[in-house]
Amino acid sequence: MSMIRSDAVYAESSAFTAEGLLREARRQKGLPAVPVPPVCVLDPDGDVVRMLRDSGHAQRDGNWPCYHTELFRSRIDGAQVGVIGCAVGAPFAVLVAEELFASGCELLISITSAGQLSTGFGPPPYFILIASAWRDEGTSHHYLPAGDRVELDPALFEFARGVTRQNGVPIYVGETWTTDAPFRETASAIAHFRDRGAAAVEMEAAALYAFARARGRPVVCYAHVTNQMAARDGDFEKGRDNGAHDALEIVRLTMKAWMARPRP
Repeated sequence: MSMIRSDAVYAESSAFTAEGLLREARRQKGLPAVPVPPVCVLDPDGDVVRMLRDSGHAQRDGNWPCYHTELFRSRIDGAQVGVIGCAVGAPFAVLVAEELFASGCELLISITSAGQLSTGFGPPPYFILIASAWRDEGTSHHYLPAGDRVELDPALFEFARGVTRQNGVPIYVGETWTTDAPFRETASAIAHFRDRGAAAVEMEAAALYAFARARGRPVVCYAHVTNQMAARDGDFEKGRDNGAHDALEIVRLTMKAWMARPRP
């Protein structure tokens, strides 16, 4: 039986923290406490990491203590960026997000592949700035009380929306459906979320936005719509270099907008 959560539960601190985990990982591995770059990227498919690594434009950070992932450092417009690949799904993405922010991250950008639900934006591939995500996964419910959707922070939305107007890469603004079970994307579930305005389905955004709101952390999520759930032959084509160059251009423009935003 699942735990029934009151508002007091959501305000309660966790006994197990990312800071504690990383402290012990550093002790075991004999690593110094080295901050991660201010801007970090989650790359669930790993295409960006592979392209940067194979082209010699990224180096593995030997001081990253995480037990489950590797952090690669690269430079975009002279600024250092951290990239972690293959953290797929809501629990894994939020685990890594917690660790990154505990290690000095100031902005987290997620660019995840997604399945097309609506044809309103044309044929794949293209990108969506995720303005809100439907919560059909479990992780977000450990951070926020029950609700249908979770939105991108309004202030982050304002600067990120400008990115959609600056790029030759197709970027739209829309909603997604976040699910833990991609192989349970049934016809009735697809119709349900499409009828409610979801343009694509992915596996991380609702949880990342719930974590961001609960922790007061800046997270911006993009969906790279690449497929129609393998319902036809020739699906999952992402474009040149599996879309890695286009994804990095979105990272570059998002970083630029972040640095130029008005600050208190």
